[in-house]
Amino acid sequence: MSIIKEKDLTKLYYSIGEVASFFDVNASLIRFWEKEFTSIKPKKNKKGNRLFTPKDVITIDRIYHLVKLEGYTLDGAKKAMRSKKSSDNPVAASDINNENLEVINRLESLKSRLLTLKS
Repeated sequence: MSIIKEKDLTKLYYSIGEVASFFDVNASLIRFWEKEFTSIKPKKNKKGNRLFTPKDVITIDRIYHLVKLEGYTLDGAKKAMRSKKSSDNPVAASDINNENLEVINRLESLKSRLLTLKS
């Protein structure tokens, strides 16, 4: 569900304007998130312009997804980032117990019946 794909990021560095345009937000929001989330660490040139690496852009994409699309608060997004750093899937396979697996199976069979009725 990411807006940005890592393979699409071909440059070594992106300006704050480019990053803001990726997500259709103001540059001030990117600067604010930089202060709030310690995982965003852009380099600065001699003028003080921020230069974001592809890793920073991916981190900002995750923050954008959590805050803007899923409705997390900033504190909630920070906790989610800490607890699931390497996982793109919000629900780990180990978290699904037998009861949940049974419900999933029933829903999938119901879905297949509904699709059969539709066609």
